[in-house]
Amino acid sequence: MTHRERVLAALDHREPDRLPMDLGTARFTGMVYRAYENLRAHLGYGAPGRLLDRMQQVVEMDEAIQRALEVDARAVSQGAPDNARDLELDDIRYQDEWGVVRRRPEGCEYYELDRSPLAGPITVETIARYRWPDPTDPGITRGLRERAQRLRDGTDYAIMFNARVNIVHQTQYLRGFQDWYYDLGADHDLFQALMQAVLEVQQEVLRRTLREVGDLIDIVAFGDDVGLQDRPICSLPLYRKLIRPYHEQALDVIRSFTGARLLYHSCGSTYAYLSDFIEMGVHAVNPVQVTARHMEPARLKREFGDRLTFWGGIDSQHVLPGGTPAEVSAEVERMFAVMGSGGGYVLAAVHNIQPDVPPENILAMFEAGRRCVYR
Repeated sequence: MTHRERVLAALDHREPDRLPMDLGTARFTGMVYRAYENLRAHLGYGAPGRLLDRMQQVVEMDEAIQRALEVDARAVSQGAPDNARDLELDDIRYQDEWGVVRRRPEGCEYYELDRSPLAGPITVETIARYRWPDPTDPGITRGLRERAQRLRDGTDYAIMFNARVNIVHQTQYLRGFQDWYYDLGADHDLFQALMQAVLEVQQEVLRRTLREVGDLIDIVAFGDDVGLQDRPICSLPLYRKLIRPYHEQALDVIRSFTGARLLYHSCGSTYAYLSDFIEMGVHAVNPVQVTARHMEPARLKREFGDRLTFWGGIDSQHVLPGGTPAEVSAEVERMFAVMGSGGGYVLAAVHNIQPDVPPENILAMFEAGRRCVYR
């Protein structure tokens, strides 16, 4: 099988020749800067890390490393806007195109939320007057089709487009987490007005980017967390009223431009929402956070395995950072035995790999994955 055929077979619930594998195709299946540099030093090759996501410090994977690990997919993503670059406030703080200020504390791997521009007492009119990012900025689409065409014509990898659908996250950053949760519980008009405003910006970006590449891609990946470690973000009725409709509208735009499969990333315990994801037309879920409540792999496979592909599942809270290479290999083999039957499973870590993961464990994960062959 080609790499593309292998991934698509898994997404279509058919058994490929071997387990498909991912590292760094989605913005949530990669590596943070220091973890990547550790791996690069251990291997003795690979280009220095180039940041793809400043907030999370996620880097672009070197092609030679992805080839050596036999990663089955490659990414194409929108470009940076020409007219809305980050505003550097000082050595540790910047303001992004949405007006959100982030700060990197000493010793921290990431930039944390420092100031939310719509925090505090606001009204629907405040939201209407806010200066939103320009979704028509030409930098977003410049060269996008050419990059996708090169992958389509010159490789046999599955092509993943990283879509910017993060309506929950973006409203949380704009409003601040405390006020966001208050609105979720007590001020639904304000909550919905902010969700709608962010949705409209992101929908227009989707239209413009997918008009360029919708016919060239195999997967659209997007991420918006609706799970916590021990529960979903809110009750199912509240989710269906205040969050799901906005995701559905974004997915409607995606489907109007492409027949690509939909990969939805949400950390945490999303078990309560999985039937809703299926109803929305989601084909695959990531990261399969196996340490979260109700996210036991056998249960997920038994209840949803004929309708959802599971993308991830190799525990990054305990096994990858704290296990031996042999223990990592055993976990890959266990996940393959539980999740791989009938297809419907793609190997990846639970979220981006952190600096506490030894390079030897990363290599062990992919070596074990290559041994997971269907009979």
